[in-house]
Amino acid sequence: MATQHPIIAPADLARFSRVLPFWLSLGLIPLTWFCALQGGWTIALLPLMTWMLFSLLDQIVGLNLENADLEATDEDLFWYRLVTLIWVPLQFITLFGLLWYAPRADHLGMAERVFLFFGVGVITGTIGINYSHELMHQKNRLERFLGDALLAMVLYSHFRSEHLLVHHRYVATPRDTVTAHYNEGFYRFYPRVLKQSLKSAFRAEAQMLARKDLPWTNLKNPFFKYWALQGGFLLLALILGGWSGLVLFLVQAGVAIWQLELVNYIEHYGLTRKHLGDGKYEHVQPRHSWNAAQKASNWLLINLQRHSDHHFKPDRRFPVLQTYGADQAPQLPFGYPIMTIAAMFPPFWRRIMNPRVRKWRDMYYPEITNWQAYNKGTTPMPR
Repeated sequence: MATQHPIIAPADLARFSRVLPFWLSLGLIPLTWFCALQGGWTIALLPLMTWMLFSLLDQIVGLNLENADLEATDEDLFWYRLVTLIWVPLQFITLFGLLWYAPRADHLGMAERVFLFFGVGVITGTIGINYSHELMHQKNRLERFLGDALLAMVLYSHFRSEHLLVHHRYVATPRDTVTAHYNEGFYRFYPRVLKQSLKSAFRAEAQMLARKDLPWTNLKNPFFKYWALQGGFLLLALILGGWSGLVLFLVQAGVAIWQLELVNYIEHYGLTRKHLGDGKYEHVQPRHSWNAAQKASNWLLINLQRHSDHHFKPDRRFPVLQTYGADQAPQLPFGYPIMTIAAMFPPFWRRIMNPRVRKWRDMYYPEITNWQAYNKGTTPMPR
């Protein structure tokens, strides 16, 4: 029998006191400026406040096992939606304001500037890309454009095409580049996914155009918009900060991409859909993504850790994503901040996660006795 979770009524969900914890991310904007103005040791606060503080808070406030009523309307979710919209101009002003300020700040040495933009990259990756992920899933054109703007600020615009057209359709199969294989360390996963995700995203868009008898060079190909936005932001960084500003912009983009792919790595590590024969795979279920119910890191990441439900029902906005018990979805032992740090140490990661993958296999697929093809991603390509 499935685990039963307390249900939050729409009227209760709409109370601002419930929304407020999801607005904590906005506090990172004044913190970033404080660090830039002060310099020195304060610059270390940026990664510490995202990685360490919320990991500590997770241990204090525990798990959130409540689920929102699925009858909640967009009106009930207004304050939740607003935080993702507000973040976009705040990130733009902060990122490009700092690109103008930092190269001219005499109190910041070169190492301080680089580490400052390392911290900015942690924020644009942890918050910015995560919010773009929420926005890209919406039907509203403004929200989708704002999602594109956030991705262009970290030079990873193709993530939208790859995520919507490839990842969600083929997750946990060999065609999905960002499903990490069992025993695949992050440092093998990362270069593979950088190369393959760009190719698969472009191929998916070209195939969509081909089905309409249009070439990939048609202006309806979103890659032209991606290149224009990214090129515009690179030029703006150069104008505001000179060559130093351009390098600092690239530093934050690189860190943000690293942060994103760490999250991609942990979300599906070792999980596979059963091959049914003839290139057919079972439907996506909550068990094909790792779930995490840690309350504080879900505040920071707007329920991204309820990833099992996101793949099961991708059109749900983040406030109504459901959490699952261990009988329905595999559970991460800690929230994403700790798990992404663990992923950077492959032997430690395998010690934590490989036994959990094997337990998951025994629980859901006892009939499969040879996992070698699944481990290497060599089962037949899905149709």
